[in-house]
Amino acid sequence: MIRELIMKNRSYRKFREDEEITKETLGELVDLARLSGCGMNMQSLRYILVTDKAGRESIYPCIKWAAFLKDWGGPMEGQRPSAFILMLADSGKKTFVTQTDMGIACQSILLGAVEKGLGGCIIGAVDKDRLKEAFGIGEGFELQYVLAIGKPDQTVILDEIELGQDTKYWVDENGNHHVPKIRLEDIIIS
Repeated sequence: MIRELIMKNRSYRKFREDEEITKETLGELVDLARLSGCGMNMQSLRYILVTDKAGRESIYPCIKWAAFLKDWGGPMEGQRPSAFILMLADSGKKTFVTQTDMGIACQSILLGAVEKGLGGCIIGAVDKDRLKEAFGIGEGFELQYVLAIGKPDQTVILDEIELGQDTKYWVDENGNHHVPKIRLEDIIIS
């Protein structure tokens, strides 16, 4: 079961924008992060849940979608995420464990999304200052990531490759998103 969820948990960048997601659903996903382990039990992450159209439209111009897809400016209207989760770190508690905690929290949220038939994308290339202002994020918190959440509207294919081959993701002529994955035997050092 966990392998299936992980295989389906991809960085989706096209969604069925008309498939609404409620704040309650986002809250359930954040609850998975809350219940997950965290370093020193600091619990220093906070979240802003965005489902309304105005909120989504204020986020969209502040994010960059796919570094390897140079000619693609992001999803078209109608294929944008139905919701976003802004992940914040308590700046008073920021330590080396915060980075680990963010990874754990993102994975928990996105696995929960997959279980609900949704998908997402962790976005770190964001205009943090502009988003902090738009959402009134105070001095005590630092915006870390934006998680785009929605009903996926694209096919993602995992391609097994050998060590040394190019790991850059790409889109084929049919719009399928390919993600190269190095073979298991090539990543285990014996």
